[in-house]
Amino acid sequence: MGESFHEQLRIDSRFLKTDQRLDTELVDKLILQLNRIYPQILTDKEASKFRDLDVPTCIRLAELLNHLQEKGEEACREFYRALHLHVEDVYFSLPTRLRLRESGEPVVPIPSPKDRYVMNDHSPFFFLSCFSVAVGAALLYYYGESKQVSGSSSALGLAAMGLSRKVRDVLIWYTEDGK
Repeated sequence: MGESFHEQLRIDSRFLKTDQRLDTELVDKLILQLNRIYPQILTDKEASKFRDLDVPTCIRLAELLNHLQEKGEEACREFYRALHLHVEDVYFSLPTRLRLRESGEPVVPIPSPKDRYVMNDHSPFFFLSCFSVAVGAALLYYYGESKQVSGSSSALGLAAMGLSRKVRDVLIWYTEDGK
């Protein structure tokens, strides 16, 4: 996938302008997506211009594609993302996508902005284990203050059953020490 999104949009523009699947409603969805999510790409004034129903859809789409090419690489990438989101069958039938599929290269989905800022790559089990340790520490702190609460040591003993050996030993030691 050596081509930039700008170059891909230049190649795909002719196909997009002639594709009958892009009707007025779908073009409006694409315009609204670009306007609401990325107002720096398509301002309100520009969006209202491209949504003018007095102008035929094919002309509005052609003007939109030219406008996005003038805006640059980021605007073209966001257009492809919106196209993939709203009109998946058109997205996968684009000439650049067909060429990538025929060449045998894997078609890499466009990463969303949220994918760029993943905090960690640990599994849900890691989260659950950390949460369990925090709950265990909170129980120790809470029940450690009052020795008169009956049954707290047995509850801690039962809580220790699902934990690792070292944590289990500490909890069992704590429950035996409290008696």
